Amino acid sequence: MMNEKDLKEYEDNIKLAKKMKKSNKYRYLTGQRYEHHGSRTYDFGDGKLPSVTTILAKTKNQEYLTAWKKKVGNEEAERIKNHSSKRGTSMHKFLEDHITGEGYDDLSDIGKEARPMAEKIIEIGFPPISEYYGSEITLHYPGLYAGATDLVCLHNDMETIVDFKQSNRPKNRDWIEDYFLQIAAYAMAHDYVHKSNIRQGVIMICTPDLYYQEFKIQDAELRKWKHKWLKRVDMYHELQFDEKEQANVGIKAEDFKT
Repeated sequence: MMNEKDLKEYEDNIKLAKKMKKSNKYRYLTGQRYEHHGSRTYDFGDGKLPSVTTILAKTKNQEYLTAWKKKVGNEEAERIKNHSSKRGTSMHKFLEDHITGEGYDDLSDIGKEARPMAEKIIEIGFPPISEYYGSEITLHYPGLYAGATDLVCLHNDMETIVDFKQSNRPKNRDWIEDYFLQIAAYAMAHDYVHKSNIRQGVIMICTPDLYYQEFKIQDAELRKWKHKWLKRVDMYHELQFDEKEQANVGIKAEDFKT
């Protein structure tokens, strides 16, 4: 139960968050999305581009995930993963509704978990945002990659990419390298296509017990993560090339004869 002081602070923060207004500074395209055997691609009219999440998944060190699955068992790992995914989807919908005002509710057990998490992010994370340019928008870097980002906005007077995350437990900054890489990828794509100057990335995380965390990267640190992201893109394309080479190993010259 909140005391009177905490309740007033909460209400003041919600009021500030509701002041976020829509800006039409940028016009966003919507690429066609495709799912194929766990990989996601986008087509903006010039061929399919791998998604940011697919590139990260294909180039990620899987040792920790493998060890965790071995510890809890494959069935329990799959249950936790599916539950977290559904809760995250619902939390994102609540947040998108707050931003755009389109109207959304989820009365399921998952929704009852997700709604307070979204409200905690709104209460603490949203007040520094004075306006937003796009919510749940698709971005692409021509010829390289594409993906959907949660929010592009003006946060503390800086053009910013915001990513919303849910987590079963609090995060350490050293554990969320892929989150920073996602931010860097979207910032690069936005700057290239829209001639913007994204200076900041903000990751807003909430756990089911309503513990809120926020991680920021700005300017020089953001540039550092852009370089790391490009290395992962190179790694992804090298792996794709290797897979194609391996697939061609069994082909003989006579296979091409008519």
